[in-house]
Amino acid sequence: MTPRIQLLEQILAQDPSSKLARYGLATEYVNTGEWARAIQEFEAVLATDPSYSAAYYHGGQTLEKLGRLDEAREFYRRGIAATDDPHALGELKAALSILGS
Repeated sequence: MTPRIQLLEQILAQDPSSKLARYGLATEYVNTGEWARAIQEFEAVLATDPSYSAAYYHGGQTLEKLGRLDEAREFYRRGIAATDDPHALGELKAALSILGS
């Protein structure tokens, strides 16, 4: 376990609703190759904030790393439906297009 993961887990122990800490934890899990745990954290972020577009994009990317392409497509589709941020929409649509919808 990295010091960053420990710190983020401490923050979440004090404030389980911290989207920023939860998203950071998901990102750290991606960085350490703990992709299944990362997906759980991305889903937890989205459970509290369904419009958190970065979680859809990076969650989809992580699902791709796991070879779970149908789930990645669904993550991207969910993100497209949930956001109206033009930049995020472009990224999500491009990722979905690359996988072939």
